[in-house]
Amino acid sequence: MREYLLTLCITAAVTYLLTGPVRKFAIVAGAMPEIRARDVHREPTPRLGGIAMFFGLCAGLLVADHLTNLNQLFEKSNEPRALLSGAALIWLIGVLDDKFEIDALIKLGGQMIAAGVMVMQGLTILWLPIPGVGSVALTQWQGTLLTVALVVITINAVNFVDGLDGLAAGMVCIAAAAFFLYAYRIWYSYGIEAAAPATLFSAILMGMCLGFLPHNMHPARIFMGDSGSMLIGLVLAAGAISITGQVDPDALQLFAGSEKEAVHQTVPVYIPLLLPLTIIAVPAADLILAIVRRTWRGQSPFAADRGHLHHRLLEIGHSHSRAVLIMYFWSALIGFGALTYSVNSASMWIVLSVVILSTLGLILLLLPRFTPRAPRWAEAVVPPRYRRRRAAAAAPAAEAAEAADRAPEEAAREERTPVAAGVAGVNGATAVGPRARLADRSRSR
Repeated sequence: MREYLLTLCITAAVTYLLTGPVRKFAIVAGAMPEIRARDVHREPTPRLGGIAMFFGLCAGLLVADHLTNLNQLFEKSNEPRALLSGAALIWLIGVLDDKFEIDALIKLGGQMIAAGVMVMQGLTILWLPIPGVGSVALTQWQGTLLTVALVVITINAVNFVDGLDGLAAGMVCIAAAAFFLYAYRIWYSYGIEAAAPATLFSAILMGMCLGFLPHNMHPARIFMGDSGSMLIGLVLAAGAISITGQVDPDALQLFAGSEKEAVHQTVPVYIPLLLPLTIIAVPAADLILAIVRRTWRGQSPFAADRGHLHHRLLEIGHSHSRAVLIMYFWSALIGFGALTYSVNSASMWIVLSVVILSTLGLILLLLPRFTPRAPRWAEAVVPPRYRRRRAAAAAPAAEAAEAADRAPEEAAREERTPVAAGVAGVNGATAVGPRARLADRSRSR
């Protein structure tokens, strides 16, 4: 565990320290596109944040290669090199898109090629654990097609959800945390070394996202761009492929009593990880809805619009920060709920807790203008808008500011309204307001 945490910290530190220089490079390189109709931000913001994330990935793999226990992973498995090859290819395509806006079909072809490169180096799905049946071996072309489909779906799901400051990085970090806990449980509890690559990939992915998030939280100083969103999507898919299609359920048979029981024990997470529908359920749902919505309108599935889930949260009244937190909440609830259920599927308390938290999430979702207040003991660690004292002190100031804003309007209204005392003017003239009285005085002089 200590070596995984060290790798995570090194990856986060390298990503964090490089993001600042990368931002300056993006500004000099002109990777600051004009604001589009679908964008939420109001000021041009540099992209190419994926450069820092890619070098964070390289640093994490390099450190892991020199650690005592993790070094064996590089000697016995080719999966880390396969991940690095596919990540480098998808990262280059993303950098070109951030700078030159390449065609969507070209990006799709690049995603498929990157997935194919990983398959050629051994990172592929070999079998599937099916409930009630056991492990089903796949032919070479079946495993290749399934692996490529999983990579493409995950990359585009993450890319589609990258629409608000800190949204994609935070959601993928939550997904990586769930992956890490599950893979580490398989590796440490059962002693199955085949789960070690997925554990390492998840730790590095968490470090990439955590290192980039401080620069990307609202208001963001830099965007990850396609070079970052496609990169973390590919790393996330690589972990899912490794833990789902590489770990043999027969190895769990020794601990579960039979192969079918082993599959039943792991099916709450195995099958969802195959087409990640729990860990990244929200991005996957957004992807499916976007494709259906655009094809229904006769548009291309890759045509951008403002119909994503995060856009709808803003339209019903949620603030930028609250919309991001709501998406975090649902991702964590679905991902960690499935993870907890896989550990102890017989406990009804888990199901009850998920139902209660889902109800709470729906209440917060339908009350966009509700502002919670933190307890007094937690005021030091929450944003100022959630502190009771600050809110109480800000109320009189807000009223004074509102009165000051109304003062010029009232003065202008008085200036336009006839003054009762000056209705009957001298020599039959009608005095209307202060300007009319000044005119009368000038005439009398």
